[in-house]
Amino acid sequence: QLVESGGGSVQPGGSLRLACAASGSSLDLHTIGWFRQAPGKERERVSCTSISSNFTHYVDNVEGRFTISVDNARTTVSLQMNSLKPEDTGVYYCAADYLLAIELTCPQEYHYEHWGQGTQVTVSS
Repeated sequence: QLVESGGGSVQPGGSLRLACAASGSSLDLHTIGWFRQAPGKERERVSCTSISSNFTHYVDNVEGRFTISVDNARTTVSLQMNSLKPEDTGVYYCAADYLLAIELTCPQEYHYEHWGQGTQVTVSS
């Protein structure tokens, strides 16, 4: 089970840090994906990381602003979001899958078996 936290409301240019915690298990050998869904739009990929290889990928419109990190216990993955823009608004979800490979881009959502409940991020002045 994945439990997300850290959403909220910020002004443009602000920062938020989301966390995705595995309940009762390790995320070792998993790939973690972050997705978001804006109102009226389809869910889209944001970033992903392979816990075992530390390979990380970001989509173009968050590259340089968002950073994934993993705690030493490999039970929590965080998404640090800086220089937030109104277009970053949406419900953010984390997802995990065991031994899922990352190739040129982050895996699409149908590859992931486990999902968090989502957390709202609102960027508005």
